[in-house]
Amino acid sequence: MKKTLDKYIIKGGRVIDPANNIDGNFDILISGGLIGDIGKDLAASGAGVIDAKGMIVSPGFVDMHTHLREPGREDKETVESGTVAALTGGFTTVSAMPNTDPATDTAGRVEALAEIIRNSAVANVVIIGAMTKGREGKEPSDLASMRRSGVLAVSDDGSSVEDSGVMEAVLGLAAKENMQVIAHCEDARLSDRGVINRGIISTKMGLRGISKESEYIRVSRDIELAKKAGASLHIAHVSCAESVDIIRKAKNAGVKLTAETCPHYFSLTDACCIGYDTNTKMNPPLRQKEDVEAIKAGLADNTIDVIATDHAPHTDCEKDVEFEFAPFGIIGLETALSLSIMELVEKKVLSLAQLITKMSVNPARIIGIAKGSLKKGLAADV
Repeated sequence: MKKTLDKYIIKGGRVIDPANNIDGNFDILISGGLIGDIGKDLAASGAGVIDAKGMIVSPGFVDMHTHLREPGREDKETVESGTVAALTGGFTTVSAMPNTDPATDTAGRVEALAEIIRNSAVANVVIIGAMTKGREGKEPSDLASMRRSGVLAVSDDGSSVEDSGVMEAVLGLAAKENMQVIAHCEDARLSDRGVINRGIISTKMGLRGISKESEYIRVSRDIELAKKAGASLHIAHVSCAESVDIIRKAKNAGVKLTAETCPHYFSLTDACCIGYDTNTKMNPPLRQKEDVEAIKAGLADNTIDVIATDHAPHTDCEKDVEFEFAPFGIIGLETALSLSIMELVEKKVLSLAQLITKMSVNPARIIGIAKGSLKKGLAADV
């Protein structure tokens, strides 16, 4: 049997660790799965050597927004396959959204998913609990019991809580339990069963449109409710210019607020839907050129804190239907980094250090986990 080494040295790479203000050519000693040291010309008896010359070495990425589909839809994805995809894309930690079957809305279901993770995950998985029972938006889940089971954040992602009173109650409970609320902002009455951004393209294609108002009016409501409750609010998958502006103004006014976007919202527009390719169908939908530019500006000025994937796999047969009937969502774990470098770093929107901050440091901080850093003594997620 081949002996597994306990020590490794990553040699000669450009280490970018924004959490500790490191950007330079260094070696990293990994011992017992932990960061042992960072420095020049490190040596350790019996250590394996990984040659990183010409490469970037950074903290492993943290995805705040992953759909692993297990339990209930293992034909789409499993914890194992999803975490393999995560590692392929550089993500060493993913956050499992609760729109599973059944929804992750009780301590018992949290513990059942934790057991699956222990048995099959090849990357770190953070469990996100459901804000409301069954993700139906009618009654808050038992946040206190889920918090005792280790849940740090809650969301009804895929659905927005339509009842303002229920959303206010959830925010109040989350504030009491020191839990992060991740809000999918969509007024269902305004999105009105749409399948694509409402505009010239949807008219040409003869498809029902989803208005920007369905997003940004709900963003505004949830911010106001969070202010009232004193809760920590994170806005998921921001897609339009108006939402960016509302979030920017709220942050400037001192609201405790963070936000994310996804690579498809700064890489693509609704013009990509013209061929009726259902891989371009997502929720919120691809918007227009001015929205793409606003998203980039929001990333540049830190209005938007995080780049998440919203990795949402489906089976081929589900997507291989008419555009109207296909489910929303695309995969994203394996392409997020390359798209972000191409659209943001190469186009001078963000530096590499700023990109790593938004894909590693900030999501770890917002969720409240000890990741996104190469500090000595932390897990060697590299």
